[in-house]
Amino acid sequence: MSNIRLPLAVCAMVAEVLEGSHDTLNAIFEAAGAPGEPPEVAHATKWKIWLQRAGNDQNVDSLVVLGNLIEEFMDLPPPSVNIPETNFLGILAPDPSKAYKIKKDRLIKVLEEHGFRYYRGGRVIPIGQPEPQEVGVIKSDMTEGVMPSSIEGLLNVLVKGLPRAMQPLIHRRKDARALSISSEYDIQDLLHSMLRPWVADVRPEEFTPSYAGTNTRMDFLLPAHNMVIETKRVRDKSHARKVGDELIIDIEHYRRHQNADHLWCVIYDPDLNISNPAGLKNDLEGNRSTPDGSINVKVYIVGSSV
Repeated sequence: MSNIRLPLAVCAMVAEVLEGSHDTLNAIFEAAGAPGEPPEVAHATKWKIWLQRAGNDQNVDSLVVLGNLIEEFMDLPPPSVNIPETNFLGILAPDPSKAYKIKKDRLIKVLEEHGFRYYRGGRVIPIGQPEPQEVGVIKSDMTEGVMPSSIEGLLNVLVKGLPRAMQPLIHRRKDARALSISSEYDIQDLLHSMLRPWVADVRPEEFTPSYAGTNTRMDFLLPAHNMVIETKRVRDKSHARKVGDELIIDIEHYRRHQNADHLWCVIYDPDLNISNPAGLKNDLEGNRSTPDGSINVKVYIVGSSV
């Protein structure tokens, strides 16, 4: 795994904005995936040193750890409250929303001065890399267990949320064995487990009709929705150049299946090896129709930092 060194100024600024007791911050750092035991140093310097350690550990994705640490601070401002201008002694009362904005602006500035940009959902990306896709979020007025209004809406949430769903499995609690998401089968199993509470009939590995003398197995068929889901994991730059051709062949197989009107291609690219994701989407998406059948194709490209 390649890693990115975190500048000390970034680590110090993160330590400045995080608040909580010693035990609370220990738990936050462990849950975020910070490596090793807490440093045996004074409370004032402990947190920046622990975060800096993440940038020096080749077995850790430092930007994921950084994003996990600051996500709550960045995405959840303090509630608005009516504060009187002065208290009973005539002293100006502090406004928590103003103090929060000052800290947030400083953190954003320090990140950008050192080449990073924060995106909602705990995603930190080096400036110059493609912007991550927006994380699908179920609106807060939805009650727990209520299904989105359409299968497309559900899949939009699940697929875009795959990298975030991986984090608790990769960065386990202390003494728990981390799970590896290193193959297409791992992606399929994770997506399958996310689908099952919502979709009653999920059929993995159903055969497709023959094309060019061969059959293939589709990853998932949702027969009630006439929908197929195909997953790919980009292994390296060489494989990134072949993914489009692989999916073109898959599309030809799926187009001939009687229960396949829609195909969702989910491409997991953890190291951002696809150089032109927009071009790949444009080449594959849309209605593919011949006398043998037709299918509407949608493509999602997701990465470890999105």
